Amino acid sequence: MRAVLLFLLGVFAWPVQAIDIGDSLGAWTLPDQFDKPFNFDEQVDVLLVASSMDAAKLVDAAIKDQPKGYLEERNIAYVANIQHLPRLVAKMVLVPSMRSANYRILLDREGEVAPRYADNSDGVLWLGLDNGALRDRRRFSSIESLQRALGEVPDDSTAAALPQADPETAR
Repeated sequence: MRAVLLFLLGVFAWPVQAIDIGDSLGAWTLPDQFDKPFNFDEQVDVLLVASSMDAAKLVDAAIKDQPKGYLEERNIAYVANIQHLPRLVAKMVLVPSMRSANYRILLDREGEVAPRYADNSDGVLWLGLDNGALRDRRRFSSIESLQRALGEVPDDSTAAALPQADPETAR
C-alpha cells in the first residue's frame, strides 16, 4: 500500500517539478493582453513570471515608467499567471485594465506555462535563458532589485553597438 501511495505521489508531483539549469524551456504560445499570440523561442533572454497579484504589481511598478518596447528591446517576455482568477473577472476587469500598460503581458489563463517554472513562492520569478535553455533562476520581491536587474540586461541597440573583436588582432 505504501509503495502505491509513493508511486501516485510521484506521478502527480511530476508535472510541477521545476526545470533544472541547462534544461530547455520548450516551445509554447500564449496570447497577450490584446489576444495577439506570442510564440516563445530561443530569442528570449529573460522570462519573467508573476504568479500572484502582488508579483504582477511588482513588475508593473518596476517598468511602468519605462518607454514602450522596453522589455521587447531586451528580449524579455513577461508571463502573468491568471489561472486562479475567475474567468469573468479576468475577462471583464483585469485584462481590459492590462491594455493600458506600455509593455506586453502574456496571459497564462489555463496554467499551461507558468506552473512549469514557478513554485508557490512570493515575488517575481526571473528565468535567465541562453538559446531557450535555463541559465539562471532568481526571485525578486522588491521594486528596486528588479529594476536594477532589468537595467543590467542590454537592449538590442546596445548589444549591436558593442565592439566586436577584430579577427586580425585577436590572434
